[in-house]
Amino acid sequence: MEIDTEELMKEVGRIRILTRRLLDERLSGDYHSVFKGQGIEFDEARPYQPGDDVRAIDWNVTARMGEPYVKRFSEERELTVLFLVDVSGSQSFGSAGRSKAARAAELTALLALAALSNQDKVGLLLFSDRVVKSLPPRKGRTAVQRLVREVLAAEETHEGTDIRAALRFASATQRRRAVVFLISDFQDAGYARELAAFARRHDVIACRLSDPAEAALPNVGLVALWDPETHRTHLVDTASAAVRRAYAQSAAARRAEQERAFARAGVDLLDLSTDKPYVDAVRGLFRRRAARRR
Repeated sequence: MEIDTEELMKEVGRIRILTRRLLDERLSGDYHSVFKGQGIEFDEARPYQPGDDVRAIDWNVTARMGEPYVKRFSEERELTVLFLVDVSGSQSFGSAGRSKAARAAELTALLALAALSNQDKVGLLLFSDRVVKSLPPRKGRTAVQRLVREVLAAEETHEGTDIRAALRFASATQRRRAVVFLISDFQDAGYARELAAFARRHDVIACRLSDPAEAALPNVGLVALWDPETHRTHLVDTASAAVRRAYAQSAAARRAEQERAFARAGVDLLDLSTDKPYVDAVRGLFRRRAARRR
């Protein structure tokens, strides 16, 4: 695909301005309260004091110093945040003025900038029916800007979806526990077991992208529907109430099956639609997670 660099940079700038404004509206603080200090790390050894837990005694230091010392731990000061972003053909769809791919880029930018303000590392994995690109976790504004550029540049791929391949690649390359945002419309099957195994090692948030036209067909007569992943065209009689009903039932069943897979894996769900503001949904996710921690 030929990329218009000037237009790409304009879009990067637009998203950066939008997301910085949203971050200023206390979203950055919400991110900090939910994700900061999810683990602990060794800080120092200090002399034992009455009341200290004897299980915290550092026997090596105690032997060297000739008096009891205990290990002191602190919250981890740095997280690794990994974005697994679906750039398959279905992501280019959007009936409400924004495509799912554009929404994915906005969400990625928002969360990456929140991670930046928290001094966390950010990494990226773009996937369709294969791994398209991988950026290892890095800190700093330059890393975030490149991450957003790559998501935008990959907006118009026209291939299928293989979530299992993305999860396997991430498992092999990301050994340290990470916060993982899996951003996709989840138009795939057979990934539930892989997702559950991956979620045992990482803190995974499934960010499900959708468009209102995917849930219900309008009554507009006979139309040709093109599938950007299979490249097949199907004639559909939307004037038929039975066809519209079957379409809606199929879409609802697919979403329900996805939600069962997320629940079994212990994965949080963030639902995003192309026709609705997404920051409220992000805040809702943060509030639910904060409530669980309390």
